[in-house]
Amino acid sequence: MERVSIFVDGANMYYAQKRLGWFIDYRKLLCYFRTTLGMKVADAYYYTAVDPNAKGRDATFHDYLLHSGYVLRTRPIKGCCGEGREDVPWERIELAVDIVMDALLTIDHYDVCAILSGDGNFERLVETLRAKGKKVMVFAHPEMTARELRIALGPNFHDLRDMERFIARTDRAPEPCPDKTIYGDGNSESHG
Repeated sequence: MERVSIFVDGANMYYAQKRLGWFIDYRKLLCYFRTTLGMKVADAYYYTAVDPNAKGRDATFHDYLLHSGYVLRTRPIKGCCGEGREDVPWERIELAVDIVMDALLTIDHYDVCAILSGDGNFERLVETLRAKGKKVMVFAHPEMTARELRIALGPNFHDLRDMERFIARTDRAPEPCPDKTIYGDGNSESHG
């Protein structure tokens, strides 16, 4: 069974979901890798910028991710005033470097690297991981995926639109994985 590590670019997925018109259930995403793709989830990371002064819905979502089995990587939003920007302060944070570092530092944990982002900054990471013998899969909205990333991936690009029935959030509570495990290590206890 192939081991997969999942790296979710939160900002990229936020805007992809807005364009898709549906939201990802991140528990279902883990189950998708385990049950549909037949992989063992080694690690799952979610990267996002946070406003240290804001509470509420973001904190609830972050708790949901942590309880679902994700490692949450955050950076505070920084304000800066750039030329040509009408909104002051302009808030932006770039987490691509953190994703690349984690993917490289944990390279021995996985056989497959799954990146949820269409950001062209990951082109070199894809090339590097493939040179190290790793399979790399990218899941993104095709209209929001950099051309250079698509070229580097070849057939290992996966359109989020094709995954809706597997990973879309519904109004009801998330369903457990059929084998009642998130990571699929085969060590779950039977409750009968």
